[in-house]
Amino acid sequence: MLFRCVLCALLLQPIGVVAKPEKLYWGHVYETSEPLHKWALWAAKQIAERTNGRYEIDVFPVSMLGKEAALNESLRLGSVDIIYTGTSFIAQLYPPFAITDMPYIYTGFEHWVKFNNSTLFKELAQGYSEKTQGNHIVANNYYGERHVSANVPVNELADMQGLKIRVPNARIFRLFPQAVNANPTPIAFSEVYMALQQGVVDAQENPLPTIKAKKLFEVQKHISLTGHMLGSNVTIVSQRRWKRLSPEDRLIFEHVLQEAALKVSQETRAHEAELITWFEQHGVSVHQVNKTVFRQATLPLHKPFITTIGQQNYDRLLQLNPVEE
Repeated sequence: MLFRCVLCALLLQPIGVVAKPEKLYWGHVYETSEPLHKWALWAAKQIAERTNGRYEIDVFPVSMLGKEAALNESLRLGSVDIIYTGTSFIAQLYPPFAITDMPYIYTGFEHWVKFNNSTLFKELAQGYSEKTQGNHIVANNYYGERHVSANVPVNELADMQGLKIRVPNARIFRLFPQAVNANPTPIAFSEVYMALQQGVVDAQENPLPTIKAKKLFEVQKHISLTGHMLGSNVTIVSQRRWKRLSPEDRLIFEHVLQEAALKVSQETRAHEAELITWFEQHGVSVHQVNKTVFRQATLPLHKPFITTIGQQNYDRLLQLNPVEE
């Protein structure tokens, strides 16, 4: 009798059950061949391992969860947990962030690195977080130096006259084309190839790795190294998800996502250096331009934005690596 009671008691003990991992959704608009996607997959795996399987992150590339504006809205609603997004989209919610995309604001990659590691960047990220009631910018990824590709050679400023050029749908991206008397035309990122192929636009501007990844060189045979912007993509965790993370898990997310951003930035930078030769080998004419002339035409158009981003922030960014006149 005693044995039966003990056996019954043992059988009634709860069996150790492994809790199901929390599923998170990470959306972005980039190709699976790009560093942003590669290191997002790595980060998802690292977070799962470092949290002992408490989180399972599914990464959705190439606008599978929506175009960039829709992803930002999904982040606000909490239906997406993590996104990559260009800082121009951040600026639509928090205008001071527009400073990061002003054409010719940086003197080069090292200037961008200094900004990325600066107090100014942290203050801007905090301002965005407050504006969005808690969306958390965890990391900043170098997206590359943006150049013009076109179906005609662009060797000098006059060649941009009247050129219909695709730009992202953000005011700051219209600044450079307007400065050089081109015709900026907003088109969604996922539709760029078709727009170029069908002649809806004559040109577009993007970093070299993106021009390769999106196969834009198939429909554009000229690249001009204008280097007018150094792009950034931030990694953001939604306020809904961030609030639910324990302090310990927040640290894990931050460490992993910042490490991934560093890897993205290093790989993108290295890739840029190799691609000029690659494009030339694939039948694309690569043109050097006098950046000083393009820059001098563009800088006066900074003035209307300074009231939005703040003169002090503008000066602080320049002083991180003073622009030589």
